[in-house]
Amino acid sequence: MSDPTSDGVEPLSRETVAVVGSGLIGASWAALFLAHGMTVRAWDPNPEALETLRGRVRLAVRQLRQLGCRGQGRLVIERDLAKALAGADFVQESTPERLELKHDLYETIEADISRGTVIASSTSSMTWSALSRKMRHPKRLVVAHPFNPPHLLPLVELYGAAPRPVSRAAAFFRRAGKTVVVLKKEAPGHVANRLASALWREAVHIVAEGIADVVDVDAALVDGPGLRWAVMGAHMTYHLGGGAGGIESYLEHLGPSQERRWQSLGSPRLTPRVRKKLIEGVLMEAAGRSIETLERERDAKLIRMLRARK
Repeated sequence: MSDPTSDGVEPLSRETVAVVGSGLIGASWAALFLAHGMTVRAWDPNPEALETLRGRVRLAVRQLRQLGCRGQGRLVIERDLAKALAGADFVQESTPERLELKHDLYETIEADISRGTVIASSTSSMTWSALSRKMRHPKRLVVAHPFNPPHLLPLVELYGAAPRPVSRAAAFFRRAGKTVVVLKKEAPGHVANRLASALWREAVHIVAEGIADVVDVDAALVDGPGLRWAVMGAHMTYHLGGGAGGIESYLEHLGPSQERRWQSLGSPRLTPRVRKKLIEGVLMEAAGRSIETLERERDAKLIRMLRARK
């Protein structure tokens, strides 16, 4: 098998993607695009990120091979941003969550790409209106938020102010095997992170109030609702919870009990005491395993689950 991260490999797709920001998320995006036969021109302001990029991408591409991705893309690592942008059909920006940095970067990007090229931002928390504020052509910007790691988790959430760039971005990501969710209006944290934040808020509350320890909270989620959510969303889960009458029956008979639970949910503060409990609990659950080991275990389980879902 040819090395998909070696220069000189003929791509199966004619698309060229500029990956701007080659850290954790950018490297994952690069691997996904390569495994779908695209040419990737990667840039990062931090030379250390570029030094380790090829190894991180190679590992992620190997994981994608296990999921049936057979594209042979071409990775070009650029230390000059203008060269990375040259000829790009699509720009995926994944730089740190600092607004001023992104504003300055977009000014440079806009000067070096054609007007029809979409700029997609991986931002997890910033809104489109904040990101696009200083752009000359703001409608070309699309928020394209993945779930980490992007090369494995199918989700990408899109929001933009003009339908055509959003449609183009949606078509591009679907060609890369992604599940596309389009927001009807912008919201901090988009959809998935708002759901995740709401869940973690209650998980922290349970620990803070001494209801259960970190390890048991995580076990309750993974071996309970987490398994159902891996195959069916929250609304559809409650639809089945209503029996033959579906969601209408559930809301009529069990809606009041849901409201009572909602009223009892907590709003914890990350005080020194609560932080200490969380840190101690997570370290106990990790049981000496490093971040790298935990990531490998997570990714191996994700791959097995994704293959099973197919």
